[in-house]
Amino acid sequence: MRRCIAIAAATLLAVTPVKAADLTLLVGGSMTTVFQQVGDAFAHSTGNRIAYIFDTTGELQKHLRSGEPADIILVSAQGMDQLDHDHLILPGSQTEIAIAKIGVSVRRGAAHPDLSTAEAFKRAMLAGHSIAMVNPKAGGTSGIYLDTLFQRLGIADEIKKKAVWANQGFEVAAAVGSGKAELGLTFISEMLPNKTVEIAGTLPDPIQSPTVYVVAIPVSSMHQREARAFLGVVSSPSTWPVIVKAGLTPVKK
Repeated sequence: MRRCIAIAAATLLAVTPVKAADLTLLVGGSMTTVFQQVGDAFAHSTGNRIAYIFDTTGELQKHLRSGEPADIILVSAQGMDQLDHDHLILPGSQTEIAIAKIGVSVRRGAAHPDLSTAEAFKRAMLAGHSIAMVNPKAGGTSGIYLDTLFQRLGIADEIKKKAVWANQGFEVAAAVGSGKAELGLTFISEMLPNKTVEIAGTLPDPIQSPTVYVVAIPVSSMHQREARAFLGVVSSPSTWPVIVKAGLTPVKK
């Protein structure tokens, strides 16, 4: 798989730059695994160096709004629309990459809650002693959605009493794996790499919120040629198996 990605990188960036570029990638936490694998292969085949900043959509937006230079940004579609509205993204550079779904995790070996229906999910949340989630105030897409979902289900006050707040999705899995929380709720791709937890399932379809993630080149990029080459690789069919393995659904065009 890495060889396929490397070939794609070498094809899109026809010749290795005389002087290696230092690229900065701003990446939403749900795509951490994908961007690390694709980015490492890209760097190996082109000679460029890559610095990753993984964070919530809200925090990554702040990076660009503060004037910090970056060469690639990957955030939710809603977050990208806001950046585009603020003229912080190169016109025509936006590309949909993957769809993330919110799931529920438990500590490895623990019983799995019933998630078959919206009502079953509600009962499982009320029965859980502690629930790890991304704090909506941190700007995380899953945390913001879950906050509105629990309000809609009429159990927001009960959930807040047992919430174990995290700043990023990987911290949700860590809380469950360590026993600090009984249940973890965030994007499956953020919990899957943690081998101390198991994915009990996704939120039922009627209350699921599939999130489309979009990659683009910020206007502040100082290495647009290399950024376009990376964008071409991460959005190519060679990356689809990596996306699937990470617990995401590739956007195929």
